[in-house]
Amino acid sequence: MASAATKILVVGPSWVGDMVMAQALFIAFKKRFPELIIDVLAPGWSLPLLERMPEVRKGIVMPLGHDHLGIAKRYRLGKQLRSERYDQAVLLPNSWKSALVPLFAKIPIRTGWTGEFRYGLLNDIRRLDEQRYPLMVERFVALAYGDTLALPESLPRPRLSIDVEQCAQVAEKFQLNRDRPVLALCPGAEFGSSKRWPEAYYADVAARQIRAGWQVWLFGSVNDHPIAEEIQRQLPEDMPGFCYDLTGKTALSEAIDLLSLADAVVSNDSGLMHVSAALNRPMVVVYGSTSPAFTPPLNDQVEVLSAPVDCGPCFQRECPLHHVKCMRDLPVERVIQALDKLSSKKNTTRCESL
Repeated sequence: MASAATKILVVGPSWVGDMVMAQALFIAFKKRFPELIIDVLAPGWSLPLLERMPEVRKGIVMPLGHDHLGIAKRYRLGKQLRSERYDQAVLLPNSWKSALVPLFAKIPIRTGWTGEFRYGLLNDIRRLDEQRYPLMVERFVALAYGDTLALPESLPRPRLSIDVEQCAQVAEKFQLNRDRPVLALCPGAEFGSSKRWPEAYYADVAARQIRAGWQVWLFGSVNDHPIAEEIQRQLPEDMPGFCYDLTGKTALSEAIDLLSLADAVVSNDSGLMHVSAALNRPMVVVYGSTSPAFTPPLNDQVEVLSAPVDCGPCFQRECPLHHVKCMRDLPVERVIQALDKLSSKKNTTRCESL
């Protein structure tokens, strides 16, 4: 980054988890340049996340999805942004089209990884050394530094801000209380079924924790609602009253607030996993087709579980061999043991308003 820059535009990623991890870049920038103004160009759904990142002045809605070119719309947006007089643009996506708005906005310094042959679109091009930066969060944070500067030994970690009163209001809206400890389950994954631990396993975890005096809140998008229904269907007849299905019912902002109230979280490798990590929740994360060696939960209160298989991690949306052994071979007992281990540690960082 040019040391004279006082105002930058970050072109943000298109996935929930990636946007959460992008906060590490914002924190790194503010540590180096405390007076720096950071705006983020991002999908509209991400605004509730950006509003909980104190390093960001404002989010600017990108009107096109990541799979749409829309050069005319990108040009109009870039022209509108010229009045902001940004000193630098930092691009987190590696796509060619993500560099168009900063170009059209006439931002003088445009920084990013080489990506899809973006020579000419970027004028501060970095060539990625995957061995030097094996983690996605390292690749984000590295953009706050020049090629010759080493990253800090301790990387910044995303930490979403929470309003305690707002948490209480959202819980009241959904008629939730904390008479019992709250286990949040995030059984979905937008990426694909290869990242989903079986519904029957989640149902078993829910039943065991309810029997132990907990309640269960199920989180996810409307696409995850059939999964949540199946989990509830597999519970013993006397337990559904302690298991609340919130899938498809909460806005992202509400899900963030409610997750901040959880005493523990069990999740697949998903966007909500990264949200929970940024809320510093005690977590058990199950990995299947993907790997924590690339996108781990950035949280000290976490147990990461996986089942070693000859065919993985394959990073495929659907299991190419149609058996999903990487998930099915991960038994419920390991998750319960990990939950017990986390529960034995005193946690004092959650919202205490209810």
